[in-house]
This record gives sequence, structure tokens and C-alpha cells, in this order.
Amino acid sequence: MHLLVFILIYPHLWVVSKLPRPLFYLLSDIFFIKLFYFFGYRKKVVMENLILCFPNKDLKELQLIRRQFYSHLCDLFMEMVKTMNLSKAGVKERYQVQNIDYLKEVLKTKSVLLVCSHYANWEWNVSINNYISEKGYAVYQKIGNPYFDAWIKKLRSRWNTTPITQAETFRTIMQNEKEGIKAVYGMVADQSPPMSKAKAWGSFMGINVPVYNGAEVLAQKLDLAVVFLRVKKVKRGVFQATFETITTSGAHTAPGEITKEFFLKAESQIKEEPAHYLWTHKRWKHRGKKQTDH
Repeated sequence: MHLLVFILIYPHLWVVSKLPRPLFYLLSDIFFIKLFYFFGYRKKVVMENLILCFPNKDLKELQLIRRQFYSHLCDLFMEMVKTMNLSKAGVKERYQVQNIDYLKEVLKTKSVLLVCSHYANWEWNVSINNYISEKGYAVYQKIGNPYFDAWIKKLRSRWNTTPITQAETFRTIMQNEKEGIKAVYGMVADQSPPMSKAKAWGSFMGINVPVYNGAEVLAQKLDLAVVFLRVKKVKRGVFQATFETITTSGAHTAPGEITKEFFLKAESQIKEEPAHYLWTHKRWKHRGKKQTDH
């Protein structure tokens, strides 16, 4: 069944990836109308999240943010498909890195954990490896359909990036450090862990919730640098990325310091343009629970 679904869908995705820009985004607009007005995909969840995170905004403003978010979400999916036939020059035009010299300087002495949130276009973050000579890895979670999982891995490998699972991350970093290889390890760090794995808690958008602190644990154990990737959507299909220091030496940070700084930076990005964050997930579902309830 997994193979059949892949065979039926893949050709359509390939055709979409070849469309010229006007038709490409016209199709995204059509998807938006269907998704938002007819299917109403997770509209209730999105509004609940927005009300929770922006208690001082009125309903009309939140409804506008929600509508803008769904338009952005459709663009995001389309842009992921576009990766199938997007050249190195093409992605550099669409995903512009502002201060790559900073990252290169850090890499002279330390490997880097490059952390980001589900904001703007995180799928194109892997194109950063077009700008550096060091190895680049993207930490990802497997997809249930093995054929689509292989497709996603192929997409994320197009620009000198090696996808690795969370389970492979520590071993990969350890091996590279042992061989003296400096590398960049990109990870999206704002997911909501299940209560059974809630080992750390922190404030996200002013709400106390369980958080993943894997980046902090790795940085402190292996003395890695941690850099926040701030991405801004300049206009439709064009993004700018900027690197911001969290620490240049994970071993010299206090417990919780790296995780706290990451979420502060993620919050500031979200508050700047809320519509570009991924609001469809229940990231605050464990709020109000006791930290021992797992």
C-alpha cells in the first residue's frame, strides 16, 4: 500500500516542481482556498494556539494571522516540492545567507549545533551547506511511509547535506570529533516531547511546557558551539538567514542556559511575524501539568 500511494502521488509532485513561478504560486493559492475554506484543516487547533500565545490580541487580529498562516503553510509545502528541481543557483537566489563568514569563523575551532524552530522555510535550511566546505548533517524524524521517507531524505541531501536520525546523532558527532572533523549539525528544536520523555521544562511563549534539551546535552558533553538560525521571509518564495550566537563553548554553560536562550530567540522571531510559525501542532498541550506527571 505504501508503494502504491507513492507511485500515485510522486509524478504529480514532479510536475508541480517544474511549474513556472506564476503557475506555481497560483496552484498554492488554490490549495489555500481548499485547505482553509473547505477542509478547515486544524483551524480550531491553530486558533487555540494563537489565543494562548497572544492573549492581548483581539479576535479579528488573530483571525487575520490564522488566514495568513494557512497561505504560508501552502507555500511551504509547495516550496518543499520545488526542491525536487531547484538548482544550487536557484536556491541561493531564494534562500539568502547574510553572515556566512561568522559560521565559517566558528567552525575553525568548534563543530556547530545549528538550532532553529518550525519557522519560515526550515526545509531550505539545508542549503546552507552550499556556502561551507565542512560536512553538514540534518537531524530528522522518519516518516511512516518508507518510500516518502526515502524521498524526503533525497530532497534534504541535494545540497551537500547528510540526513541522520535522532538515534544516529550522538554516534555521528562522536565519530567526527574523534577523527577531528568539524561539521554543522542542524536540528529543529522546538518540538513538544511526550510526557513520558519530558526530562526538561521551560518557558515557550510565556507558557511552562516540557521541552527537548537534546542540543544542550550534546553541546555540554562534547563542548560544541550552538548557533541559532534566524530566518526571515522577505517576500513570497524568498528568505534570509542570519546566524546568532547562543554559545561558542557548550561545556562552559550552566544547566538550562542553552535551552532557555534558544526559546527566547525562537519567541522573538515568532512575535516579529506570527503567521510564519507552524501553528498546526499542539505544542502547548502539556501546559499546567506537574513536572513529575510522567
